[in-house]
Amino acid sequence: MGSSKRDFLSLYDLSAEELRQLVNRAIELKGLRAQGEIVQPLLGKTLAMIFEKASTRTRVSFEVGMFELGGHAVNLAGAGSQLGRGEPIEDTARVLSEYCSVIMIRTFAQARLETLAEHASVPVINGLTDSFHPCQLIADLQTVFECRGQIDSLEYAWIGDGNNMAHSWIRAAALLGLSLLLACPKGYRPDTAIVAEARARMAKSGRGNLLITDDPKEAVAKADVISTDVWASMGQEGEQAAREAAFAGYCVDIALLKEAADDAHVLHCLPAHRGEEISAEVLEGSQSVVWQQAGNRLHAQKALLEFVVGPKHESSRPT
Repeated sequence: MGSSKRDFLSLYDLSAEELRQLVNRAIELKGLRAQGEIVQPLLGKTLAMIFEKASTRTRVSFEVGMFELGGHAVNLAGAGSQLGRGEPIEDTARVLSEYCSVIMIRTFAQARLETLAEHASVPVINGLTDSFHPCQLIADLQTVFECRGQIDSLEYAWIGDGNNMAHSWIRAAALLGLSLLLACPKGYRPDTAIVAEARARMAKSGRGNLLITDDPKEAVAKADVISTDVWASMGQEGEQAAREAAFAGYCVDIALLKEAADDAHVLHCLPAHRGEEISAEVLEGSQSVVWQQAGNRLHAQKALLEFVVGPKHESSRPT
């Protein structure tokens, strides 16, 4: 494998400066697209997309993004490829590396992603695992910057399951030195090792704050940005009833939103279950930036693809 290979398995594969540059570049690419300017640094490049979990935003944003950058995307659904018949992920990694410039996988275990990256000679991108969803965080931070004019000096709140999105917000907070409060029921809190590692990074840098509570009101008090996600992620559908009971009181509704800053913005990575983790009134309300956030997946994916495959760009925009 070449020393220049850049995998993106979690946010910790980036420096704080690189993450900020990706956000800046996503904003620039969004502006260029709005002006009708064609930017195609990936002409002749091909993205292999492996989907072992269902997808809408990840599939479309990566495929459209690769097309707009001048490249091509190949979709490999698990059931429609040799992976679905038991071919080892190591073998698939070697073969796809012969054909493609970059591989994106959306799968279950983080270890499966890491095995793919270990045996691929081209960059590998985490399109989502049970542990992390780092691509989403680039779009989320882009949305925060567009709405607030900054990323730092804000209070962030996470309400709900201590899942892959919570883990990604924790790593973003550790990397950038953000203040993050998470409200999760007991038994559904983030992985203790991920929390400990993030707190150690914050202690070393002297920046950032990470608190976990089981009180949603405490988490959102004075929050500028509130994020949530479904209570039962893919693969957990059998736990739906138990999770609904455990997460009673964790709905981001008007009453909870009133506990936050008056101008707080609400994020949700989608799909949303109205009336469960978020009320329809909040999701469709004036403080929701969910659709802008979803749209930003396209620009974030383009910035990431360009970063791992194409020429690097320095941005003058401060975040």
